[in-house]
Amino acid sequence: MVDHLLGLKEGVKSALLEVYGHEVQIEDIVLQLTKKEFNGDYTLVVFPYTKVLRSKPELIAEKLGAHIVESLDIVSSFNVIKGFLNFELSTAYWIDTLSQINAIDDIGRFPSNGQKVSVEFSSPNTNKPLHLGHIRNILLGWSTSQILQTAGYDVVNTQIINDRGIAICKSMLAWDKFAAGAEPQSTGTKGDHFVGQYYIEFENRFRQEYLEWQESKAADMVFKSRDKKDLDKPEFFKSYKNEYFNEHSALGREAKAMLLKWEANDPEVRSLWAKMNGWVYDGFNQTYSDLGVSFDTLYYESDTYLLGKDIIRQGLDSDNFYRKEDGSVWVDLTDRGLDNKILLRSDGTSVYMTQDLGTAQKRYDDLETSKMIYVVADEQDYHFQVLFEIMKKLETPFASGMYHLSYGMVDLPSGRMKSREGRVVDADDLIVEVIGEVEKAAKERGELTELTETERKEIYRKIGLSALKFFILKVNPQKRMTFNPEESVDMQGQTGPYIQNAYVRIQSVKRRLNDQTFDEIADYAEIDPTEIEILKSLITYEEEILKAAEHYDPSGIANYSYELAKKYHKFYHDVRILKAETKAAKSFRLMLSHNVAKVLKHSMHLLGIEMPERM
Repeated sequence: MVDHLLGLKEGVKSALLEVYGHEVQIEDIVLQLTKKEFNGDYTLVVFPYTKVLRSKPELIAEKLGAHIVESLDIVSSFNVIKGFLNFELSTAYWIDTLSQINAIDDIGRFPSNGQKVSVEFSSPNTNKPLHLGHIRNILLGWSTSQILQTAGYDVVNTQIINDRGIAICKSMLAWDKFAAGAEPQSTGTKGDHFVGQYYIEFENRFRQEYLEWQESKAADMVFKSRDKKDLDKPEFFKSYKNEYFNEHSALGREAKAMLLKWEANDPEVRSLWAKMNGWVYDGFNQTYSDLGVSFDTLYYESDTYLLGKDIIRQGLDSDNFYRKEDGSVWVDLTDRGLDNKILLRSDGTSVYMTQDLGTAQKRYDDLETSKMIYVVADEQDYHFQVLFEIMKKLETPFASGMYHLSYGMVDLPSGRMKSREGRVVDADDLIVEVIGEVEKAAKERGELTELTETERKEIYRKIGLSALKFFILKVNPQKRMTFNPEESVDMQGQTGPYIQNAYVRIQSVKRRLNDQTFDEIADYAEIDPTEIEILKSLITYEEEILKAAEHYDPSGIANYSYELAKKYHKFYHDVRILKAETKAAKSFRLMLSHNVAKVLKHSMHLLGIEMPERM
């Protein structure tokens, strides 16, 4: 990471020593961007030095500023506002800074820090397709992994696939009873959508069965046995649904019997389970490919649901856990501001926490990661607080590196894009919808007509996915958000296409050049304020990456990209590039444009966004 302000910091260090005899370390000198209402580029706050130098802040600032201007060529002038020493840097400084940035081919790439981190995201159920909530999860997980990787971490992308349980058996049973042998290929249906249809089919059949049962004598007997004076029959049956499934439903009995057969390794049930999950995985993989994401390791609940029992036994032996009279095992976390949490049922069967304890340990054993990032919606905040505190209580070596990247739900402004199920927004439908918005807008403006249909479709795809990804990632993960497809493709708003347009403008400039040499940059004399603003942004890029990696927050990179693009659009309108006043100005502006494109491409790559050459 290049410190472009090192020369100025060294000047401050020398001034403090020569004027006041006070020695400081370079790393302790903090310079900040000068506030817009004042003249200057960077500011040194001198208040921290008043006590040791035994002088007023204004006097300290005046003496230091005069000395630095006299001794440092890169500072052209200074001014003092109370205890703030504002420096205005010379054109030579900005030319040298741009040349340094231009010399960095892999800008934003940090050397390895020796730390390995796993990022768990997506983690779907195999009874239905991916939906809008999954998209936010997937995009956050992928972008976080890319940011961590460029910040120097060795990153492993992983997920745990919830491939077993009663919900899976519902879709299996419905297919077995009602599909008449239909398969995804024979019906032309994507695999995860196909299986999801039978999960919905089960729910529809179960709902009908339940309605019919409510008219029976058996239902009347159940209702009358409830000793409640204000009992309302419709409301009772609404709340009684789960009990009905477990105690009276014929479909419920069949689904539970199938689950028991699965747990007993029944060959026929296991074969059906493997076949239907295979269809779902094919569908998931297509959606992941469309979103441009991939995983390094996969864990399956069917393999991990029994994990954790050894940890439970060890916790009992060490008195970290306790057993109740009914045989269930619990952990007391009241001393940590939480409550008592069950870890094992009285019949010895696992709960979700049991599995998560075992999976965390297995992941550490398999991957040897020092950090584990879980990308999961905020409705599971408490679950992860408990998981992490249990691991700390057990003094596991990886407990301090566990982090829940919690995110809010995603809403839509209307129900226009609701999927066939009528309840959730399907991920594949959303991708098609946003790309369609781009294509519609392009055709209305009569753009890209000189390209082939294949070339146009590829550009629509890149812009559409940029719109989707950027709109979601620009919001801090912890905030609930509303996704608006039409707003996401706005070429003038805070959107992915707006940033892509800045990049495309630069590519257009390059295509109009006979050569791209920057030989005369050193002769540039009159730097424009818009150019300085861009350079200030380029200087901070690597700092923004480290900040985003520290907080596991891609929105910082998204908003940085937007601000840089906005500054470039202003520069593009305010100054001439190819027809600049001098050859030196042209060289400088071409180099500046080239490096803006370089940083925009890299920053958008961290968000999983591709840059088109034309729009």
